[in-house]
Amino acid sequence: MIRLEKRPQPSKVWTFATPILAVLLTMVFGGIMFGLIGTSPLEAIRTIFWDPLFHPQFAAFSRPQLLVKAGPLILIAIGLSIGFRAGIWNIGAEGQYIIGAICGAGAGLAFYPTESALILPLMIVAGALGGWAGALGGWAWAMIPAVLKVRFGTNEILVSLMLVYVAENILASVSS
Repeated sequence: MIRLEKRPQPSKVWTFATPILAVLLTMVFGGIMFGLIGTSPLEAIRTIFWDPLFHPQFAAFSRPQLLVKAGPLILIAIGLSIGFRAGIWNIGAEGQYIIGAICGAGAGLAFYPTESALILPLMIVAGALGGWAGALGGWAWAMIPAVLKVRFGTNEILVSLMLVYVAENILASVSS
């Protein structure tokens, strides 16, 4: 029988090699998939990985856009890593991000056209914790699966994942 044992000390080589290997394997298997659908694998990999950063036509536009899109994802990843270290699985971070964005935008729109340096911090607080009048922010939306797990013993993975679809429908109803 195979038994897994925790190493006393993680390998320093694999600590640095794992992300590099993950990107290389993504490129290889992505290239294979693109080749199977009839697209040039090298051109597809160049378009996805190289052009947004280094192509003169796209890089000036793509670099700032990469940072704009990566910022919230990095913030979500940092928040999730804390929960994962505690043994709490939260698959519904996308829904919490959506609800937080709705609450943050709602806080900004509530004071339109007022100009104040306090509106941006208010938007951040409303998006993170929850707005006024019972609006749920990202934190409050994350508390739904937490309370259901503690009170009723539900599976937080399933509940947080299902709440993503609820958040997407709320966004669709608010934006239309």
